[in-house]
Amino acid sequence: MSVGRWPRRAVLALIRVYQLTLSHLVFTQCRFDPSCSRYTYEAVERYGVVRGAWLGLRRILRCHPLHPGGYDPVP
Repeated sequence: MSVGRWPRRAVLALIRVYQLTLSHLVFTQCRFDPSCSRYTYEAVERYGVVRGAWLGLRRILRCHPLHPGGYDPVP
């Protein structure tokens, strides 16, 4: 594994652990499709840690009762 790929793999592993453990306990229903954790996972896969995490954070900040949610794919 090259040095440039380990941050991405580490973040993806952390997201996956969250998806398998805490996501079903903390947030039982997501207003978006794909879910915020899936969206962030795909964004980090596609754009890398910095931009992917930024896109994921922006998505999570839109997750509130006043936002209608719906289908919102990774750009």
